[in-house]
Amino acid sequence: MEHRVDEIDKRILYYLAGDARNTAAPEIAEEMEVTAATIRNRIRQLEEVGILQGYLADIDYKAIDGHVTYQFDCTVPIPDRGRLAQSALEVSGVVTVRELMTGNANLAITVVGSDTADIGRIAGELSDLGIEIENESVIENEYHQPYNPFGPEDVPVGPSLTDFMSLAGGAEVVEFTVSEGAEIAGLSIEKSVEEGLLADEMLVVGIEREGDVLTPKGETVLQTGDVVSLFSKTGLEKDALEVFGTR
Repeated sequence: MEHRVDEIDKRILYYLAGDARNTAAPEIAEEMEVTAATIRNRIRQLEEVGILQGYLADIDYKAIDGHVTYQFDCTVPIPDRGRLAQSALEVSGVVTVRELMTGNANLAITVVGSDTADIGRIAGELSDLGIEIENESVIENEYHQPYNPFGPEDVPVGPSLTDFMSLAGGAEVVEFTVSEGAEIAGLSIEKSVEEGLLADEMLVVGIEREGDVLTPKGETVLQTGDVVSLFSKTGLEKDALEVFGTR
């Protein structure tokens, strides 16, 4: 099943990309108005589906006994690109290989050597594999930052509408996160209907809470941070979702 990345996942990825070592689940949880357990479960899910592939150290090799870092722009036959990329990683000193969707210079290989002679040895071993080096450059400095659109400045404050689907006959399904202070937070589904917060044409069809998927029942209480899937027999007006804190 494809994992749908919502605003909570994006915020997790933003902070982990910035500084994975010093990112604490409770801090993200407070910002996103969910529990720390939810954040930890989301991180585990992102790892399991392969979106979060690892936690790489940012190392300044230049500061270690004069090591040098080079980038080789290389060309290989397109049918062999994947195989040769994996083979390049087996060469001692190769630290990163990127496959590029081009005809020429379709592999970018980053290598670290103790000196220029060591760099020459790495280049020779790559050539022996059938990798043609088109250009080489010394990497002086490298700078990183997380993907800004996943961060706080570009993500709406409060609850978020994470998915929307129109169905035949005018019906709709929406998915969103219940925010702190929402009218419906702390009320059961049954009570919400009695108080007119949920219209007759609306049906709660799914609830995700702290990484678990719940089966909605009349006595189920909606909580802050729940990711709720709502089915409506008719098109939903924006005002209809205000009870959940959506904007």
